[in-house]
Amino acid sequence: MSDITNNDEGALSEAGGDTAGASADVADETSEVAAPAAAEAEAISDTASAAVDASAPAASAPAAPSVAPKAASASRKAPVVGPETDNARINSRKVREGVVISTAMEKTAVIQVVERVRHPRYGKIVQRTKKLYVHDQESDLRNGDRVRVCETRPLSKLKHWRILEVLERAK
Repeated sequence: MSDITNNDEGALSEAGGDTAGASADVADETSEVAAPAAAEAEAISDTASAAVDASAPAASAPAAPSVAPKAASASRKAPVVGPETDNARINSRKVREGVVISTAMEKTAVIQVVERVRHPRYGKIVQRTKKLYVHDQESDLRNGDRVRVCETRPLSKLKHWRILEVLERAK
């Protein structure tokens, strides 16, 4: 029995040696195949760089359009406040003028904005009123004040406006 185990071990060790040798042969073959491919790639890049260096335009290869990467910080700039700024960026926030009709809430005033629009069918000018809830941090507004307000992020369920300036105080 010892002879069989010795033979089996020898066969196993011999088979292991053969597989190791075979894998080494495969690695040698792949490196031989990879070497000419690398040489061809270098030759192609050399001819491409020579064609680029030449002053004549290459007719066979169209020029790829250059695309500049977008600046991530450009979209995150702070918005410009107020309509009278002379910056290159246009302020897209709405600006309205109205009269304060209520100051009963804390840090909030209600203003009434009158909008005059032409009727779509009859052409007559009609007045449409809208109540806007405005953030008044100092609570210095009084009923009857004329104010200019600017649209802002939602501050509460109904409050989306803030005061830019007081145009006229109530008498």
